[in-house]
Amino acid sequence: MRRHATSLAAAALALGLGLGLTACGSGSGSGSGADGGDSGALVVGATAVPAGEVLDFIKKDLAGKEGLDLEVKEFTDYVLPNTALQEGQLDANLYQNVPFLENFNKTKGTDLVSVAEAYLPPMGVYSKKLDDLAALQAGATVAVPNETTNEGRALHLLASKGLIELKEGAGVTASPADITSNPKRIRFKELEPAQLPRVLDDVDAAVINSNYALDAGLSPKKDAVLLESVDGNEYTNVLAVKKGDEDDPRVEKLVKLLHSPEVRQFIQDKYQGSVLPVAAH
Repeated sequence: MRRHATSLAAAALALGLGLGLTACGSGSGSGSGADGGDSGALVVGATAVPAGEVLDFIKKDLAGKEGLDLEVKEFTDYVLPNTALQEGQLDANLYQNVPFLENFNKTKGTDLVSVAEAYLPPMGVYSKKLDDLAALQAGATVAVPNETTNEGRALHLLASKGLIELKEGAGVTASPADITSNPKRIRFKELEPAQLPRVLDDVDAAVINSNYALDAGLSPKKDAVLLESVDGNEYTNVLAVKKGDEDDPRVEKLVKLLHSPEVRQFIQDKYQGSVLPVAAH
């Protein structure tokens, strides 16, 4: 009897281990294509505008023709889409530029790579009090993103207008500590990027990423008192994946669709110059 019970226990243990190994080997979240497979939905993280809208257009109008099962998950910040991608909850994301991605990898220890450029959303300066930044008064308050590369991007934009000067060599991670000249004695208010459109009544101006400006009903093309130049702009948004997933067939299909004439036309019609398709710059 004891031998029989022992045999049953051993069989149960073996079955349990087998099931556990199967569960561990199934991967997390979506049907990952890291092994070159082409099954399961491609789960892509995005901010709502413009990334989410572009991906929704692809999902509804183009993905089926390409045999791509696309699932879009929206996020409201710039951190979670990358941590979710690193942890395997997403297969890709679309919302960030290469300087942001490289700095995120460096500071967070992630292993994410760009696989394709998608579109350029120019950063702009917005104000409810001014039509021209030349009218900015001494001691004015300007809100800027508190995230490293976006703050640097905002400061370089202000410097391009001569409002401040930055020390030589101040790159994408420039901060107010790198300001060498501030003739108008501008006071900088550092805030979460998503909060910036909400404080326009309380500051003289705010430097806002286009996705949050568009989400708040602002038109970068029409409402910004200063908009980034397109020429030589390094802040094109990219489709990113975890390193090793670059050759996922589902990702390759999405890249093809992002670069399609239909998507270029959708971006031109939808955003009227406030977001520029990759082929337009």
